Amino acid sequence: MDLRSLPKIELHLHLDCSLSYQAVSKLAGPVSRAEYERDYIAPARCTNLAEFLSRAPKGFVLMQSEDALRLVTEDLFEQLVDDGVIYAEIRFAPLLHTEGGLSAERVVAIVEEAVDRQARESGVQAGLILCTLRHFTLEQSQRTAELVREFSGSRVVALDLAGDEAGFPLDAHTGAYRFAREHGLHRTAHAGEACGPESVWETLRRLEPERIGHGTRSIEDPQLVEHLRRERIHLELCPSSNVQIIPSIGSWVEHPIDRLYRAGVSLSVNTDSRMLTPATLSGEYEGLRRVFQWGTRELLDTNLMAAEALFADSQVKEGLRQRVQAGYAESHMLV
Repeated sequence: MDLRSLPKIELHLHLDCSLSYQAVSKLAGPVSRAEYERDYIAPARCTNLAEFLSRAPKGFVLMQSEDALRLVTEDLFEQLVDDGVIYAEIRFAPLLHTEGGLSAERVVAIVEEAVDRQARESGVQAGLILCTLRHFTLEQSQRTAELVREFSGSRVVALDLAGDEAGFPLDAHTGAYRFAREHGLHRTAHAGEACGPESVWETLRRLEPERIGHGTRSIEDPQLVEHLRRERIHLELCPSSNVQIIPSIGSWVEHPIDRLYRAGVSLSVNTDSRMLTPATLSGEYEGLRRVFQWGTRELLDTNLMAAEALFADSQVKEGLRQRVQAGYAESHMLV
């Protein structure tokens, strides 16, 4: 089975945590492969999410100029093309990229223009998700939501909440999500990664997102699993990243993706970050095949669920569904 050739949809991908070795070498000066692996890739097993995120600044500190933002965007699209991705929703926190004098608006404009150009040139359709972060203030979170509204109609498609889930409460972000709901903006939010199912419940209740980033530990609460299934709340699962971060998941065998899929929960397979976690979707698919004996039916199903959950209009969704189904049929892999 040629997994790289299969058309793929990725919904959970952090721009500023996906710099390749080549991109870092161009932006940081001479860097050996060993230095890249030591300083930019997170440990194979982190003690918690906070340790994992401690590597994240290595990426975004290099992305403080127009040229750097464009270079990193181009670098990511090269990775997506090589991985057989046909649609990606790429997320980043614009307020982290203003240390070089750029305004938040200018940061979003630069990345949006770069994504639009790369999408047209590469054939990889894409949307941008703007992240507020758990440690941000109420004002910073609100500003991020306002940026989503200001760039509505462009490649910017949604608001996200990321960051240290265990270290910071939701209080500073409820207003931003209320603003997003009131203005008809799409919403996703990280939960159920550093904390258990209670975090997913609280996030659903207080922020009312349409999707959950990760949500991996939802499996610990059967009532939550049933709620997710019944309400068609989509989980953006990232197996390798989850194994790397979540202490209760000691290996791929213990990851709940197969159990959540068999329970009828809408979910997709994603990489999360291609730098902190050196992952590709082709590699994730290989892991699912090896550990859970997933075949083409499961991989096709999760891509079709991703097509339904992505933040775009019905015409885009239908076009992607057709491309995915045609790709599997042409590869003689449809079962």
